[in-house]
Amino acid sequence: MASRYLMIGGFLGAGKTTLIQRFARYLDAKGRRVGLITNDQGAGLVDSAIGRSNRFPVEEIPGGCFCCRFNSLIDAAKNLTEASRPDVLLAEPVGSCTDLVATVSLPLRKIYGEDYAVAPLSVLVDPVRAAQVLGLREGRKFSENVLYIYRKQLEEAQFIVVNKADLLDEAQRSELVAALEREFPGARVFVVSAREGTGCEDWFEAVLDAEMDAAHFLEIDYDRYGEGEALLGWLNATVEIKADGGGVDEFDGNELLTAIAGALKEKLEFAGAEVAHLKATLTPLGDPYEIAAINLVRGDAAPELSHRLYEPLEDGELLLNIRAEVDPDTLEEAATAALEAEIAIARSLLFRIAHLEHFRPGQPVPTHRVTASTA
Repeated sequence: MASRYLMIGGFLGAGKTTLIQRFARYLDAKGRRVGLITNDQGAGLVDSAIGRSNRFPVEEIPGGCFCCRFNSLIDAAKNLTEASRPDVLLAEPVGSCTDLVATVSLPLRKIYGEDYAVAPLSVLVDPVRAAQVLGLREGRKFSENVLYIYRKQLEEAQFIVVNKADLLDEAQRSELVAALEREFPGARVFVVSAREGTGCEDWFEAVLDAEMDAAHFLEIDYDRYGEGEALLGWLNATVEIKADGGGVDEFDGNELLTAIAGALKEKLEFAGAEVAHLKATLTPLGDPYEIAAINLVRGDAAPELSHRLYEPLEDGELLLNIRAEVDPDTLEEAATAALEAEIAIARSLLFRIAHLEHFRPGQPVPTHRVTASTA
């Protein structure tokens, strides 16, 4: 029987990882086997760490989006099939990517239709960011070419999922849904809270049962799309942290993670960066199942812990992923300064940066692209 391939897109910071984990637990409780596929422009993903901490099988595709790493996507799906024979594959594409129906969903169905039943594309939105983009409320915005990507993601969605419904009152939710339905009439709109679980089952069942609309093709300017991606700075880092043994034998991982995120927020704000998503995890060294996680999804928001450690740490591994509209060198300077200040200076802990990469995403070059004339 073919696995159902279900791709959940949406801009950086929309809450895709949290909703996917809730979806995976829902399917698991129904007796359906689940495999997760994560994706990023770089290596060392917070999303993968969170999936593994919940004991779901995970395949990670670094180094480019699904559309540009299509063959790697197929390999990942095959690896999961061989290892655990999942009934449902939940795939989370890079949050700055669009044109996923033409470059991923339709090629997957056309070439591998016997192996995968491809579900409609769902696109999540953070309601505060969406309200700012749609002109419903004031707030800092990205440059026009970044907003071009944001709107194109919504334009190609068959399901638009307004996440974090708990951030809005009833009038604000109604106003946002009406604006989305008006501007993107081809999509069905759902309102959910991945954190609280409200509204999720309606969307779960709808996307599990629905058929993909193969006649919906996105018109997109790839030059402008590439320019929008290139405005974003990307940083992934892996950091090893240890108590120094000279009077400091353990540390509070939740407090440290909160302090690092707060210091980074201040430094990026001072640099004039608009944060798309800052996320980090902290786990005991060698134990991926105990985890603290924190997110910052806008420059005008506060960092929020989504997972907490129950015990102090003697040592730990920090994964840090930052995406912001700013020069990548600025991200590196902010990250290294925050780590030094909060780990070494403020808490007298030892740390080593085991991996750090910072860059701008390259021009998207899809492996396949199905158009109306080639469908």
